Order: sequence, then C-alpha cells, then structure tokens
Amino acid sequence: MSSQISKTARYIDLQVNGYAGVDFNADSLSTEQIRHACDAMRNDHVDSCLATVITDSLDAMITRISRLADAAESDSEIAGVISGIHVEGPFLSPVNGYVGAHPPTAIREANRSDAERLVEAGRGRVRLLTLAPEQDRSGALTRWLSEQGIIVAAGHTNASLSELDTAIDNGLKMFTHLGNACPPEIPRHDNIIQRVLSRAERLSISFIADGFHIPMLALRNYLNCVPDENVVIVSDAISAAGLGPGTYHLAGQDVHVDEDGAAWAACRTHFAGCATPVQTMVGKLQSELGIDDRRIDQWTRINPAGLLAAC
Repeated sequence: MSSQISKTARYIDLQVNGYAGVDFNADSLSTEQIRHACDAMRNDHVDSCLATVITDSLDAMITRISRLADAAESDSEIAGVISGIHVEGPFLSPVNGYVGAHPPTAIREANRSDAERLVEAGRGRVRLLTLAPEQDRSGALTRWLSEQGIIVAAGHTNASLSELDTAIDNGLKMFTHLGNACPPEIPRHDNIIQRVLSRAERLSISFIADGFHIPMLALRNYLNCVPDENVVIVSDAISAAGLGPGTYHLAGQDVHVDEDGAAWAACRTHFAGCATPVQTMVGKLQSELGIDDRRIDQWTRINPAGLLAAC
C-alpha cells in the first residue's frame, strides 16, 4: 500500500463542472478558458474528463453543450482532455433535497424530444446523461439513450426499487454520486442509498471522495458494499477546484468555499459541486481509508475508462 499519492498516477473524471476558475456552465465561456481548465486538470493528473452541463432552461443547456462541442472540435488540446460531455439533468427529481443545486423550475419529465435536442447539440460528444428513473417510469428514454451509445446514470432521485429495476432492465449503467443529492433526513431503512447499494452488483456507482459530501467513515461502509469493478470516483469539480476559500460560480449561482474546502450553495443548506481535485481525494482515500494503489487505479482510471469504452 502506498502512503502517498503516486507521482505517475493518472485519472479519468466523469463529472467536471469546471476547474481552476473556469465554469463550464458560464454563458461567457470562451475556448481560451476551456483550454486553461484543461491545462490545469492535466497538471493535476487528470488525463481526461467529461465536461458536465447541469440543469437550466433547455435552450441554455443546448447552447452550453454546443459551445463545449465547438471547443473540442476546434482545439485538439481540449479534445485530448475533454473526451465527452456529461448532461446532468434536466430530467431529475424536483423534490427538495433530491434536486440538490439544480434549479427546480427547470426540471422536467423525461421525454425523447427534449433529449434529442440535448444529444444533437453535442454532435456525438454527449457520453453520459444523468436522470431520475421516476421521471422515466417506463424506461423508454433510458432505452433510447442507451441505444445511442450514451451511458445512462440515475441521480438526483428517490426512485423506488421497482423504478430502479425498470431502469436497469432498459439499460441504466450507473448511479451518480451516491450519498448525495438526497435530503439530510431520510427513512432509516428504505431509502435511495440502501436501494442503490442493494443493486451494487448491477450498477457502476460514483462517489465524491472529498470527505465533505460523504464523511469518510460512511464512505468506507459504502465502498465495502460495492464490488471494486463497479466503484467510480468523481470530483464533481466546479470552478473553485484547486483554488482555496472564496466565492465562485456555477451556472449563475454563487458558491462559497469555506476554510475547510467545502463548497456550499448560497443558502448554506447543501453543497453545490466540489472544490477538491481528484488527486486530493486519492490522498484521503489512501491516508484515511487505507486504499491501496491497485484499487485507486481501478476506481479512478480503469473503471471509468471501461464505462466509456463500452458505449
């Protein structure tokens, strides 16, 4: 077991909202800013990522997806780091707690017409879409997206076990940042965390391992419930990643990063993305949970690469 972060380790991050002062959801985002974020990620050992566009009006999301696709098409350095786009929303739960930092007014039921517009905006670069299975009860959109070669993840959801199973049967491959995007108080036994863990043999499950989104003692328990081949570590990074305390932006929202490094929404009731780079998360997994290099590599590189290669 390594006692420190390997200087040669490289990572694949499936959820990056921004980095190093750059917000991928900003309306003013430029190609130069995207290149700066990519350079910073590469310096922090991230070889590739999925740039993440979160819930907003459909037109705003389409514009942001298209802008990221334009940048990757026009700049080989950007394309070398941003290997695709993760669309998180707008087909999420609107219920307080589950909706997280996504604006409830922009949430909508899953439908193919809207999904087609989002996918077309990416011109083949949308690789992952997170939705709430209860917004797609028949599983029809999940099946269609899967048929397009897009990884479908559940997230920001209070799906029942039956709804989860329907989604899995229709191609659901993943769950987005388990242990987050749910209310602080939930039923003790029948809750979304327990339901997903009961399907850990059938789903890849991503975790934000910053120690804030999930306390490390709870993260240890979750990781013990999931087969190594199904664990994926994501940063959920925002523009604050790697910059320290201060006020930053995520899709028009102010996010305050405190002295400990936690990224809070303005209301201070929930987190809004994350300010911790993957390499810092790796250090915590090693020093606080004793995770060895083999599992670190599997969770941060091999497993996310496998998901991308399979679709």
